[in-house]
Amino acid sequence: MPYTVSGIDVHKKVLMVVVCDVTEEELDFEARRFGTTASELGRLAAWLQQRGTQEAVMESTAQYWKPVWQALEPHMRLHLAQAYSNRAPRGRKHDFADAKRLVRRLVAGELILSFVPEPEQRVWRTVTRMKCQLTRDRVRLQNQVEALLEEMRIKLSSVISDLLGASGLRILRAIAEGVTDPAKLALLGDDRLRCTKAQLADALTGEPQQMHQELLRLYLQRLELIDQQIETLNRMTAQAMKVHQDAVVRLAETPGFGVDSAQQVIAEVGPQAKTFATASRLCSWVGICPGREESAGENHNNRSAKGNKYLRRILSQAAHAAVKTKGSHFQAVFRRLLPRLGYNKAIWAIAHRLCRLVWKILHDGVRYVEFGEVTNPKAQKRRVRRMVQTLRKLGYEVQLTPTSPVAAPA
Repeated sequence: MPYTVSGIDVHKKVLMVVVCDVTEEELDFEARRFGTTASELGRLAAWLQQRGTQEAVMESTAQYWKPVWQALEPHMRLHLAQAYSNRAPRGRKHDFADAKRLVRRLVAGELILSFVPEPEQRVWRTVTRMKCQLTRDRVRLQNQVEALLEEMRIKLSSVISDLLGASGLRILRAIAEGVTDPAKLALLGDDRLRCTKAQLADALTGEPQQMHQELLRLYLQRLELIDQQIETLNRMTAQAMKVHQDAVVRLAETPGFGVDSAQQVIAEVGPQAKTFATASRLCSWVGICPGREESAGENHNNRSAKGNKYLRRILSQAAHAAVKTKGSHFQAVFRRLLPRLGYNKAIWAIAHRLCRLVWKILHDGVRYVEFGEVTNPKAQKRRVRRMVQTLRKLGYEVQLTPTSPVAAPA
């Protein structure tokens, strides 16, 4: 029975498409060129259906694959190959040859395929990633405002912790409106600030010029726009994930996570993480487990492989927050790993544990249970055994008398 597979080399303005029956001993390809407009994509879908295509694989180094995927998704099974896994020898690259190579390597199982979620989840990703970009823009804007204040010889960020907090914004708006008296500006600070009014007035003593005030006004207008857009995206995300509210709540209960980070994780892996059969596969896809660069039986580098950069960022931030949660299990594990691994590797180990925990919570539908600093019973038994062996080697007679049945070693 024939089984037709198509290979598509995707570019911005043109698509190089080949079709062949992979059940034949010698693959006989039929090649054709299409555009990327809506009408051309309609012609492509009709032509592939006419040829009886059941499966298609495409390669694209940018985002140009998305319209092609959306046009063909209802009609056949699709794959997105990573361009690195379909490289041609130097000097032998050709567009139609790339498309043919896609089909051959797909049949041979030599391609590295990307995970493309369902349409609903792709919308979640777009919203959460846009919010992440706006958050970065806000941080960049804060740095620009601080640089402008330094040019005015105003050291406001040296005496208050949050330059764009309530007190900071009141003072900045007053400066943008033309107020230059340090005493008047200091009165706008909140009484809960850790600096005195005299220290605040001294930090606000500078030489702001009219051009500086106009630039500061533009920065504040941009900040207000960014905050409004972030709030709009928050509402859109909450509305889109309302059906999966239980998964968001269960994940947000984990130390280091909150509602926002839980929504971002679900947008990347899905509400049940059903694409990943095991926690190890999720960790490998994220790129948060130790890598392997083995030659001659020796591992020369254990640096983690590249993975989903959005999830790596979220898990790293969650790990930093989890180890600061007082009385949490992750804080106890971090303190145990810190002397042996150092700070960075210990944080990365906590992020790896959090990734496995994320899979367990989403895939199995369970809730996080905090055991605090309670030691793992197996680890406790191993530690007791090692300590007893050490004492016996030193010539001591050891007899264990447990104070409670739980503490008794095996």
